[in-house]
Amino acid sequence: MSNPVLESNARRPRRFWRRRFCTDTAIPAFAVAVAIVIVPAAFAQQQNAPAASPAPPSTPQSAPTVSPAPSAATPVPEIVVSAPKPKPRPVRHRRRAAARGAATAVAAAPTTAAPSSATATAQAPLQQAPALDKTGTKLADLPQSVVVVPRAVVSQQGGTSLADAVHDVSGINLGGSSSYGFFDRFTIRGMDARIFTDGFPDGDQFNGFPHSMNGVQSIQVLKGPGSALFGSSTPGGTIDIIHFLPSDIPGYGISQQIGSFGSWTTSIYATGPTTVPGLTYRVDGLLQQSDGFRDLKSADYEIRPEWSWIHDNHITTFALDLRHIEQTPDSYGILYFNGTGSGGTPLTSVPNTAKYSTPFNYGNQDIERPTLTDSWWIADYLTVNNRLSFMHRDVDILRNSGGTIALVNGEWALTNRQLREQTDNDYDMTYQFEPIWKFHTGSIGHTLLTGAQVEWDSIDDNRATAALQNIPNIFAPVIPETSTNGLVFERTASLSGMEDDLRALYLSAYATDQIDVTDQWKVRLGIRQEHWFEELTPLAYVPGRITAQGTPLEPGMTETELDTPTSWSVGTLYKILPGVAPFAGVSKSYLTNFNSETTQEGIYAPESGLEYEAGVKFSSPDGRFVFTPAAFEIFRTNVFTENTTTDTIAFNAQDSRGVDADLQLAITPQWKVLANAIAQHAVLTEVPLTPSQVGNVPVGVPRYIFNLWSTYDFAINGIHGFRVGGGVSYNSKTYANTGNTSWIPDSTVIDAMFGYYAKQWDAQIGIKNIANVEYFTIAESAGGFVGEPRTYYVKASLHY
Repeated sequence: MSNPVLESNARRPRRFWRRRFCTDTAIPAFAVAVAIVIVPAAFAQQQNAPAASPAPPSTPQSAPTVSPAPSAATPVPEIVVSAPKPKPRPVRHRRRAAARGAATAVAAAPTTAAPSSATATAQAPLQQAPALDKTGTKLADLPQSVVVVPRAVVSQQGGTSLADAVHDVSGINLGGSSSYGFFDRFTIRGMDARIFTDGFPDGDQFNGFPHSMNGVQSIQVLKGPGSALFGSSTPGGTIDIIHFLPSDIPGYGISQQIGSFGSWTTSIYATGPTTVPGLTYRVDGLLQQSDGFRDLKSADYEIRPEWSWIHDNHITTFALDLRHIEQTPDSYGILYFNGTGSGGTPLTSVPNTAKYSTPFNYGNQDIERPTLTDSWWIADYLTVNNRLSFMHRDVDILRNSGGTIALVNGEWALTNRQLREQTDNDYDMTYQFEPIWKFHTGSIGHTLLTGAQVEWDSIDDNRATAALQNIPNIFAPVIPETSTNGLVFERTASLSGMEDDLRALYLSAYATDQIDVTDQWKVRLGIRQEHWFEELTPLAYVPGRITAQGTPLEPGMTETELDTPTSWSVGTLYKILPGVAPFAGVSKSYLTNFNSETTQEGIYAPESGLEYEAGVKFSSPDGRFVFTPAAFEIFRTNVFTENTTTDTIAFNAQDSRGVDADLQLAITPQWKVLANAIAQHAVLTEVPLTPSQVGNVPVGVPRYIFNLWSTYDFAINGIHGFRVGGGVSYNSKTYANTGNTSWIPDSTVIDAMFGYYAKQWDAQIGIKNIANVEYFTIAESAGGFVGEPRTYYVKASLHY
């Protein structure tokens, strides 16, 4: 039997050295890496200028093409991929243009700074073809809810992360079950969401990582399962982070944002051609640090070089994503209390800076992710996409768990506190082979995506837990522990300790057909057959650890699970009037219950989701008005649910129904409005461990969410380029446990900004939470995570 105490102590020097090394060398290493990429490329541009030229203009009924990349002073265009009618084979230079357009990723261009770029694109919003759809279908023809959030919108709101961006999409909420405070976790329409990057899954859904806006062109959200496209998928929806591609037009930029609590973000990019014909490059870098409200320090160092090569009938892209992330989990937040024990709302008799979490917590990660994609345009009717991603994550966690409020010696104390030490070594490899066929059956047009995917996951999970002293008085908290010295880290079933090897192989074959029955009537059919192989091999003996069936989990004994779920989707849309298109659909999904959190008691069958959706897409001919309301109902079974206060797990069933809507409105060319809202009713339909909780609200699902953002452009003394903006966000009461005895109250937060935008530079100042309201962002089992008070930021950018 292994000794977790000795192993825990043995790990500490390595972790200390790595954190010290990464922090002390991040800035010089970052500068050297950027110089290695930029300097040779910039020199090559000088030697070959003017090397860039616009792509050949597209012609009616030509093969799919993309508009030329813009200069830094023009708005960023979106790809428009069309399903062409049969025509003669094009000549060689047309093939090269077609290959560029066939790529499923969104075209890249330098970050724009034109005053209108933050809220407008080169065409009407519904004419965009989102990359996450994979078929190149315009939003106007998709019979499902899809929202695209441009980077410029997030930037003008002062956002620097994915968590900032999702407020621009209806129905998305921060948190959910098992939100530990050091990685991104969201719900959509009351159900869990899964995060992808450029179409590749981001690995383990639990103990994930926070996402920055480094090199990000847009955030694209597909509501509902979408499982026929993405495989193991949550019923809430898919969030796909789309990065810029390299451009053959040279561009450079740097942005600096400084804000309250010692926060600062430095972003750089450079893009352009190289000496190799058809080969372009782009590099994006990020340096981000913060002392943090509540002393929740964080840091993020990233560099992402990328090369794209157009050759013959191919466009081949290679990217390398390198990140070092440091986070401070605040596992307890502000404790719930109603005067008679644990529960109720977070304590109001303590300042919002009161701390109950161990002060030296951390949730740090090192990530390396190379991706290679090749889009091969064979003919007008066939494009083949080969896509490969390999990701390694070294996850190092020290966070609190457990905790009960109880009377001790006449004082309300926080008892049963624990400190979990965990290291995960995660590997994820995904390969996708996707031929896309364009053809007609009679007068009916088809864009048929066929595909096969292989995904291999490996997680080496090592965790041990130490019992902590009580916090004697929750109204005047003093944290007893100041270091790990003297703490005894153990592995027992009651402390959720384990040392495991987790292996999984996911094989998929799938097809999605976007059918143009007529110009007005669109139909979409999708099906996906899965073969999932999962293995759990314990490496250390944990006293009392048994499966849900009562079988001991012994070292060297491998537990396996084989599942063959079939996912599918059906949808239709009909344009009854210009700018009025009702749509409806139903889809079935499955999500594996296999990761480093759900295997405490062995391997479980996957959860399933079923969604019904109906809505209408309203739009004006000029794209100044786009309104998409939708009604939905989602059923979800075998849902992994963890109570981080009691360290117990359960598998429940849920139902969520409601309506949501997204609005884009240009009242005038200068005055623009973005708004979204949801009204939802989510309930637990099955709770095997506590049947009396049936009918309660699931964790992390508010009844109402509303977000509004508006900007106005104006001139001062004849000088154009000024902009003022503001927004309001509302979240209603959100429950923290399935018993609905703890919750965070509703909140309304108001933000504002003022900026000036010139051709090659811009500057902006902003205030968040103007009214300085005390609010909570995530409802966790033990306590509510605290939102920031009034904060300020200033930002300046240069781009050429």
